[in-house]
Amino acid sequence: MKSSGICATYYSSPVGRILVSACNDGITGVWFDGQKHYAAGFNAENAVYVSRNDNEVIAMACEWLDRYFSGSVPDFIPPLSLKGTEFRVKVWNALLKVEYGRTASYRDIAEMIADGKAEPSTLCRAVGSAVGHNPVSLIVPCHRVIGADGSLAGYAGGMELKRRLLELEGTW
Repeated sequence: MKSSGICATYYSSPVGRILVSACNDGITGVWFDGQKHYAAGFNAENAVYVSRNDNEVIAMACEWLDRYFSGSVPDFIPPLSLKGTEFRVKVWNALLKVEYGRTASYRDIAEMIADGKAEPSTLCRAVGSAVGHNPVSLIVPCHRVIGADGSLAGYAGGMELKRRLLELEGTW
Protein backbone atom coordinates (compact mmCIF):
# COMPACT_ATOMS: atom_id res chain seq x y z
CA MET A 1 0.00 0.00 0.00
CA LYS A 2 1.35 3.40 -0.95
CA SER A 3 0.38 6.52 0.96
CA SER A 4 1.04 10.12 0.07
CA GLY A 5 1.00 11.13 3.76
CA ILE A 6 2.52 9.88 6.96
CA CYS A 7 2.48 6.16 7.69
CA ALA A 8 3.24 4.62 11.04
CA THR A 9 3.62 1.29 12.73
CA TYR A 10 4.53 -0.02 16.14
CA TYR A 11 7.64 -2.15 16.44
CA SER A 12 8.02 -4.52 19.38
CA SER A 13 11.64 -4.54 20.56
CA PRO A 14 13.39 -6.30 23.45
CA VAL A 15 13.61 -2.93 25.23
CA GLY A 16 10.03 -1.78 24.64
CA ARG A 17 7.58 -0.68 22.01
CA ILE A 18 8.75 1.75 19.33
CA LEU A 19 6.63 4.02 17.14
CA VAL A 20 8.05 4.30 13.62
CA SER A 21 6.72 6.95 11.24
CA ALA A 22 7.58 7.70 7.63
CA CYS A 23 6.65 9.79 4.65
CA ASN A 24 7.45 8.85 1.06
CA ASP A 25 10.89 10.49 1.41
CA GLY A 26 12.02 8.55 4.46
CA ILE A 27 11.73 7.85 8.16
CA THR A 28 10.38 10.83 10.08
CA GLY A 29 10.34 9.35 13.56
CA VAL A 30 11.49 6.49 15.76
CA TRP A 31 10.35 6.92 19.36
CA PHE A 32 10.46 4.60 22.35
CA ASP A 33 7.26 4.56 24.42
CA GLY A 34 7.57 7.03 27.27
CA GLN A 35 10.61 8.93 26.03
CA LYS A 36 10.82 12.71 26.30
CA HIS A 37 9.50 14.50 23.22
CA TYR A 38 7.60 11.33 22.27
CA ALA A 39 6.14 11.69 18.79
CA ALA A 40 6.98 15.40 18.62
CA GLY A 41 5.79 16.71 15.26
CA PHE A 42 3.87 13.50 14.57
CA ASN A 43 0.18 14.00 13.83
CA ALA A 44 -1.43 10.72 14.89
CA GLU A 45 -4.84 11.77 13.57
CA ASN A 46 -3.54 12.15 10.02
CA ALA A 47 -1.27 9.09 10.05
CA VAL A 48 -2.15 5.86 8.31
CA TYR A 49 -1.21 2.93 10.53
CA VAL A 50 0.20 0.09 8.46
CA SER A 51 1.84 -3.26 8.99
CA ARG A 52 5.57 -3.26 8.48
CA ASN A 53 5.32 -4.67 4.94
CA ASP A 54 2.66 -2.26 3.69
CA ASN A 55 5.10 0.62 3.24
CA GLU A 56 8.57 0.27 1.73
CA VAL A 57 10.21 2.88 3.97
CA ILE A 58 8.62 1.45 7.15
CA ALA A 59 9.71 -2.05 6.05
CA MET A 60 13.31 -0.84 5.69
CA ALA A 61 13.25 0.75 9.15
CA CYS A 62 11.85 -2.44 10.69
CA GLU A 63 14.51 -4.50 8.91
CA TRP A 64 17.16 -2.15 10.33
CA LEU A 65 15.65 -2.57 13.82
CA ASP A 66 15.51 -6.37 13.40
CA ARG A 67 19.21 -6.46 12.59
CA TYR A 68 20.11 -4.07 15.39
CA PHE A 69 18.23 -5.97 18.08
CA SER A 70 19.53 -9.33 16.85
CA GLY A 71 23.04 -8.10 17.69
CA SER A 72 24.07 -7.58 14.07
CA VAL A 73 25.49 -4.32 12.84
CA PRO A 74 22.97 -2.93 10.35
CA ASP A 75 24.84 -2.41 7.09
CA PHE A 76 22.51 0.27 5.76
CA ILE A 77 20.62 3.35 6.90
CA PRO A 78 17.00 3.51 5.76
CA PRO A 79 16.11 6.73 3.96
CA LEU A 80 15.60 9.53 6.46
CA SER A 81 13.45 12.63 6.29
CA LEU A 82 14.89 14.72 9.10
CA LYS A 83 12.82 17.81 9.88
CA GLY A 84 14.17 20.49 12.17
CA THR A 85 16.23 23.64 12.24
CA GLU A 86 19.34 23.75 10.09
CA PHE A 87 21.47 23.41 13.22
CA ARG A 88 19.58 20.38 14.55
CA VAL A 89 19.70 18.59 11.21
CA LYS A 90 23.44 19.26 11.09
CA VAL A 91 23.84 17.69 14.55
CA TRP A 92 21.68 14.68 13.60
CA ASN A 93 23.76 14.14 10.47
CA ALA A 94 26.91 14.26 12.61
CA LEU A 95 25.40 11.60 14.89
CA LEU A 96 25.12 9.29 11.89
CA LYS A 97 28.94 9.29 11.75
CA VAL A 98 29.23 7.77 15.24
CA GLU A 99 29.62 4.11 14.33
CA TYR A 100 28.02 1.13 16.00
CA GLY A 101 30.04 0.11 19.05
CA ARG A 102 31.58 3.56 19.46
CA THR A 103 30.67 6.62 21.48
CA ALA A 104 31.29 10.35 21.14
CA SER A 105 31.02 13.22 23.59
CA TYR A 106 28.89 16.29 23.09
CA ARG A 107 32.15 18.17 22.49
CA ASP A 108 33.14 15.64 19.81
CA ILE A 109 29.87 16.33 18.02
CA ALA A 110 30.36 20.08 18.44
CA GLU A 111 33.83 19.77 16.87
CA MET A 112 32.35 17.83 13.95
CA ILE A 113 29.92 20.63 13.13
CA ALA A 114 31.86 23.74 14.17
CA ASP A 115 33.39 24.37 10.72
CA GLY A 116 35.57 27.08 12.24
CA LYS A 117 32.52 29.33 12.67
CA ALA A 118 32.16 28.81 16.39
CA GLU A 119 34.26 27.53 19.24
CA PRO A 120 33.13 23.93 19.93
CA SER A 121 32.93 24.59 23.68
CA THR A 122 30.26 27.24 23.05
CA LEU A 123 28.21 24.78 20.97
CA CYS A 124 28.04 21.93 23.50
CA ARG A 125 24.80 23.03 25.16
CA ALA A 126 23.07 23.58 21.81
CA VAL A 127 24.39 20.21 20.62
CA GLY A 128 22.93 18.62 23.76
CA SER A 129 19.54 20.14 23.03
CA ALA A 130 19.61 18.98 19.42
CA VAL A 131 20.65 15.47 20.48
CA GLY A 132 17.80 15.39 23.00
CA HIS A 133 15.26 16.38 20.34
CA ASN A 134 16.39 13.80 17.80
CA PRO A 135 13.16 12.46 16.26
CA VAL A 136 14.74 9.30 14.82
CA SER A 137 16.11 7.65 17.96
CA LEU A 138 18.38 4.67 17.56
CA ILE A 139 18.80 4.91 13.76
CA VAL A 140 20.25 8.40 14.30
CA PRO A 141 22.31 7.17 17.26
CA CYS A 142 21.87 9.78 19.97
CA HIS A 143 22.30 7.00 22.56
CA ARG A 144 26.00 6.90 21.63
CA VAL A 145 26.64 10.41 22.96
CA ILE A 146 28.27 10.42 26.39
CA GLY A 147 29.70 13.00 28.76
CA ALA A 148 33.18 14.44 28.28
CA ASP A 149 34.35 12.38 31.26
CA GLY A 150 33.11 9.16 29.65
CA SER A 151 30.02 8.90 31.83
CA LEU A 152 26.48 8.24 30.70
CA ALA A 153 24.79 11.57 30.11
CA GLY A 154 21.18 12.45 29.32
CA TYR A 155 19.00 10.41 27.03
CA ALA A 156 15.40 11.14 26.08
CA GLY A 157 14.58 7.45 26.55
CA GLY A 158 16.09 7.40 30.05
CA MET A 159 19.44 6.33 31.38
CA GLU A 160 18.51 2.65 31.84
CA LEU A 161 17.50 2.36 28.18
CA LYS A 162 20.67 4.14 27.08
CA ARG A 163 22.78 1.74 29.15
CA ARG A 164 20.97 -1.27 27.67
CA LEU A 165 21.49 -0.03 24.10
CA LEU A 166 25.19 0.60 24.70
CA GLU A 167 25.51 -2.85 26.30
CA LEU A 168 23.87 -4.40 23.24
CA GLU A 169 26.53 -2.71 21.11
CA GLY A 170 29.30 -3.90 23.44
CA THR A 171 30.26 -0.34 24.33
CA TRP A 172 29.23 -0.25 27.98
